[in-house]
Amino acid sequence: MAKNRTSFICQSCGAVTTRWAGKCDSCGEWNTIVEEGTSGNGIGGGPAGLRSRRKGRPVALASLDGEIEDAPRIASGIAELDRATGGGFVRGSALLVGGDPGIGKSTLLMQAAAALARRGHRVVYVSGEEAVAQVRLRAQRLGASNAPVELAAETNVEDILATLSEGKRPDLVILDSIQTLWTDLADSAPGTVTQVRASAQAVIRHAKSTGSAVVLVGHVTKDGQIAGPRVVEHMVDGVLYFEGEGGHHYRILRTVKNRFGPTDEIGVFEMSDKGLSEVSNPSELFLGERHAKTPGAAVFAGMEGTRPVLVEIQALVAPSPLGTPRRAVVGWDNARLSMVLAVLESHCGVRFATNDVYLNVAGGYRISEPAADLAVAAALVSSLSGIALPADCVYFGEISLSGAVRPVAHAQQRLKEAEKLGFAQAVMPVGPEEMTAGIAGKSYQPSTLADLVARIAGSRRGRPED
Repeated sequence: MAKNRTSFICQSCGAVTTRWAGKCDSCGEWNTIVEEGTSGNGIGGGPAGLRSRRKGRPVALASLDGEIEDAPRIASGIAELDRATGGGFVRGSALLVGGDPGIGKSTLLMQAAAALARRGHRVVYVSGEEAVAQVRLRAQRLGASNAPVELAAETNVEDILATLSEGKRPDLVILDSIQTLWTDLADSAPGTVTQVRASAQAVIRHAKSTGSAVVLVGHVTKDGQIAGPRVVEHMVDGVLYFEGEGGHHYRILRTVKNRFGPTDEIGVFEMSDKGLSEVSNPSELFLGERHAKTPGAAVFAGMEGTRPVLVEIQALVAPSPLGTPRRAVVGWDNARLSMVLAVLESHCGVRFATNDVYLNVAGGYRISEPAADLAVAAALVSSLSGIALPADCVYFGEISLSGAVRPVAHAQQRLKEAEKLGFAQAVMPVGPEEMTAGIAGKSYQPSTLADLVARIAGSRRGRPED
């Protein structure tokens, strides 16, 4: 009889220890180590002694130029979803979709399942959190009840795989969610590291062997990371995060990992009572409520993968009643704001030591690229001086610690997007490539940040007083 062993596993990072501790030595999290019992039966099945004596079998080798039986990708017809996945679901791949509760993960996947089913693909939707009747209610609300999607409410991995093996091979399998699945090969409770890892491995093995595309839904923690061991993110072929603020009606599907496409694409959706609708031009969405004559607002021409996105950056500089002024940032990196403020004080003579600084990216959008430095600096100087920036001007460029303005990639695409939305001029770094867009001839290219500050301060000259 196999001997039962006890191990202590961190529910945050999956580290295994021989004794309990209040703090995990691997990830530094507190109260995440849980005792879990493991029997002699491993994930591969069979006692450990038998597994060690099992002789391996040869695996057939294939060449790179072989024929592909089916199309490598399955396009859902939802353009924003196909953009985020790199052109559609890849056959035999596993995709992990994460997001806050109620953000719209199940809604998006239901719409994608209905769209694929109407195109003649076999789609299986397995829910571990809701009954079949609850899934049908959502389908009726989304207008997808007439789509031939096959539903099931099950959490046991062996039963799910046995069901998928019957009949025609499914083109797409949706499992909502991975934290609710459990397998007979692990003795711990559903949602623990052992169960999540074993269940994900079994499902991914099935996807690779049959060619079905599998989508796993994952919960997120308070920090916004997908709950469970990080090893699950390494096991799957792609990871998508569904982002959005509760007070805004749009959602962003962001790609953070994709073995079959770019890793910095986004898809933009708008939430309504009829489900999610695509936003083909997100720049108009982020600039819809813009006030042109307000100081402290600058339009940043950013890039998300291959898509240029224009978004408004808002800054407010106000006298601080506190000994230590506040620095509040929403939608941008706090450390990068501190760097821009230090460069403005050291190289441009702009003082923020006695002022509170608030920075916000309009619409709840999040910016991660350093090309927003120039737009942030312009918004800060505009708010401090009370001078409104030109309404038809966009800003992009990276600022170095020496105060120099450094060039950024994809300048041509940024200018074309700005020109399409009616912008007539741009403030941008001097680039090695020649610009051919219409507004490139009216662009201002400062070599240092001090030149831009002097230009903003001198823009009041000759302007009539309000």
